[in-house]
Amino acid sequence: MRQVIYALMPGALIGIYFFGFPAIKVIAVCMVSCIGFEALWQKVSKRKLSINDWSAALTGLLLAMNLPSGAPWWLAVIGSAVAIIFGKQVYGGLGNNPFNPALVARVFLLISFPVAMTTWPQPRSFFAEPTDAVTGATPLGALKTAVFEHHSVTAAPHLNFMDPFLGNIGGSLGEISALALILGGIYLIIRKIITWHIPVSYLGSVALFTGILWGVNPDVHANPSFHMVTGGLMLGAFFMATDMVTSPITNTGKLVFGIGCGIVTVVIRVWGGYPEGVSFAILIMNALVPLINRGTRPVKFGAVQ
Repeated sequence: MRQVIYALMPGALIGIYFFGFPAIKVIAVCMVSCIGFEALWQKVSKRKLSINDWSAALTGLLLAMNLPSGAPWWLAVIGSAVAIIFGKQVYGGLGNNPFNPALVARVFLLISFPVAMTTWPQPRSFFAEPTDAVTGATPLGALKTAVFEHHSVTAAPHLNFMDPFLGNIGGSLGEISALALILGGIYLIIRKIITWHIPVSYLGSVALFTGILWGVNPDVHANPSFHMVTGGLMLGAFFMATDMVTSPITNTGKLVFGIGCGIVTVVIRVWGGYPEGVSFAILIMNALVPLINRGTRPVKFGAVQ
């Protein structure tokens, strides 16, 4: 758990640089609230206190990375309660939850408080003079609006590849700086905290699917590089879909899981009502993990199939 938190630090620090003190507040409130709700639940249910395993702190950081940097404190507290209590503890605690707790909270907040969850502050340097926050659409949101209203991607505001790659865009903390998240993901793979199977199959399927769509009709479909560096794809591929509790146990299953996440993500981005589909895709595939494990688990020698 600590290693994953370390790997998230580059992305979190980039978010703090571009969004300033509000980003620090969101991260602090989420992490403290998640730890507090876990301790409270275990105290009330008379279970052994387990906040020292860092899982609650990690859930809080992941939740913060899924929230707008200007999210009000009460939104972060509600999200933390949902993540810990309804996403984790009601199933028996760490190791028993079928869905990623942070994503359960994100989807709950998105459905319950859509305005607060889609008010995106635009980036500004941490060292810039304080001004009133300026909000705007995320790149995926602008693309969705352009295609819906004008049936053309060219109607969307121009966005070069380097802005989302480095972090100079609006969005949640986990939707900016693909570079920082990639570096964190590579660190996890090198340290063997995760394997390459889910990130590669997830990112590869998104690149392939969007590449086919772009090749067929580039007027209404963005190119694959746009999809790869925008939204929560990098955060989802390296940090959310790879959750050991909610992902398949076999390497073959992980490949199937990653491909499924990629396909569902693209379907929602292109044809769904929401501009982003990463959270929904991972939760849907979380629900299919028992079937994936059953279908990809090796058969013991001599067992009747």
